[in-house]
Amino acid sequence: MAEKILNGGEYLIVETPCADVFTPEDFTDEQRQMGETTEQFVTNEIVPHIEEIDKQNFDLVVENMKKCGELGLLMMDAPEEYGGLELDKASTMLVSEKISFGGSFSVAYSAHSGIGTLPLVYYGTAAQKDQYLGKIISGEWCAAYCLTEPGSGSDALGAQASAVLSEDGKHFILNGTKQFITNGGFAQLYTVFAKIDKEHFTAFLVERSFPGLIVGAEEKKLGIKGSSTTQIILDNCMVPVENLLGEKGKGHKIAFNVLNIGRFKLGAGVCGASKMALIEGIKYANERKQFNTPISQFGAISQKIADLSAYIFASESLVYRLAGLLDDKIATIEKGIDNYYEEYLKGIEEYASECGIAKVFCSEVLAKTVDEVLQIHGGYGFVADYPAERFYRDERINRIFEGTNEINRLLIPGMILRKAMKGELPLQAEAMKAFQSLMTPSFEELDESIPYVKEKALIKNLKTLFLILSGAGVQKFMDKLVNEQEILMAAADIAIQIFALESTVLRAEKSYGKVSAKKQQLLDAAVKIFAFEASESAGSAARKGAFFIEEGDTLTMILSGIRRFAKYDATGLLVAKRTLAKAACEAEKYVF
Repeated sequence: MAEKILNGGEYLIVETPCADVFTPEDFTDEQRQMGETTEQFVTNEIVPHIEEIDKQNFDLVVENMKKCGELGLLMMDAPEEYGGLELDKASTMLVSEKISFGGSFSVAYSAHSGIGTLPLVYYGTAAQKDQYLGKIISGEWCAAYCLTEPGSGSDALGAQASAVLSEDGKHFILNGTKQFITNGGFAQLYTVFAKIDKEHFTAFLVERSFPGLIVGAEEKKLGIKGSSTTQIILDNCMVPVENLLGEKGKGHKIAFNVLNIGRFKLGAGVCGASKMALIEGIKYANERKQFNTPISQFGAISQKIADLSAYIFASESLVYRLAGLLDDKIATIEKGIDNYYEEYLKGIEEYASECGIAKVFCSEVLAKTVDEVLQIHGGYGFVADYPAERFYRDERINRIFEGTNEINRLLIPGMILRKAMKGELPLQAEAMKAFQSLMTPSFEELDESIPYVKEKALIKNLKTLFLILSGAGVQKFMDKLVNEQEILMAAADIAIQIFALESTVLRAEKSYGKVSAKKQQLLDAAVKIFAFEASESAGSAARKGAFFIEEGDTLTMILSGIRRFAKYDATGLLVAKRTLAKAACEAEKYVF
């Protein structure tokens, strides 16, 4: 456990020691074994049948979900008293990463084990868990989550599905249509959200066999073709009153808390998908020859491989740092207390902004990865004979799943500013210091004998930039800042790059002295490559935000500060790229 557990958003104003972050190098033998078991299952049982699954052989999907149940892969979050394993978040995220190698099957798995199961785990009564949880975690039944409607996506509380109590008081009668329901075609249990008396947003556990539940036709999708996506139509659907989940009118708590978990698990999943796509790209680059030379040896291609390796290293570092934060926070909650899951979910909600960061950053790393891998394949990447084509199509949904990346970008600074307004985060005082630094020249010389000293200075400066921009935004717009979405998006981009870069540097620093000289060289290369990219991205976002907020002399002063604080000396960048690319091409894999 970390010596000091940071609160959500606190990474923006404090310096974190590397010993306090969890990294993939910290996995226990048991965690590694679980990861290997998952990878072997996917390699042996799923990958050989991906084409058949993509043709919507859902019998095969259901059969393999049962195998997941036999391996314990569906019970990781379930309490031990109901036959679950109740594992830490690092373990569940590692499994999410490994299961992602299974293409469309991983979507069915993730929907079942995440949003399909967790509402019951966290909010179900003892009787509801007795009735349903054993079937769900064994794979006997598949589960689905019904929140989105044709007219309400990001505005989940704008749902129109209704529930009224029957005259005899024994059932709720549900009416409405749910849209884009993953596992809709074969699930046996649905968590359905509807408004009681058109007012109280509430969740219900609805069995497939209940009268009035109608499964719509399969959607014809761009990607993830082997996953089931249907409408769920509620036509006077009769749901026993004892199947109301949680409290009447408190469905928003279930919806949003479960989505926080979905976001960080998706971050882990797309991180694994990025690794898989990179491997295919490297293998093809080594095999494909032009001018009698493997294209992996050309700088234009090797640079792509180096950049992707560094981005994936950052993605992985971010995901497991977040896992450590969540596990440390959850470990402070006393097991067995009556409101355990209430406190547990408060602990996860504490890091809602970081969950959003994981979802956005990691999904966009995957987007960059599959795009470049297809480009490495050239024309062959555009035909279905090569997996690059499927990677490209399957990736696209991840920037829409679990709240679009735009919604998450609004959530990230929104949660941070909300904490500041409640006095939980001293953002205003730190912003004042940041403004003062604009007018105070720095003559500090860096001791370059200290590992990653330049990158740490950059991180500190980018935090100053975030504070300057957010402080200026609050000063100008006050509580109306929530309506200035363009400014919030720019602030989010800076916050995302800070968390990703700091996670990358802290992981490399923690490994310093524990690895071989060659591995250290690769760590140094990844850090340098990503630090350069992060400085460019954060600087661009900061300039955009400055023009959105200020004008005149204040704008000129802030722009001058941006040039100063986003500056990064990337001397040796080309050598770093060639070093990392060479190692990746020789190993034909992600090398960290």
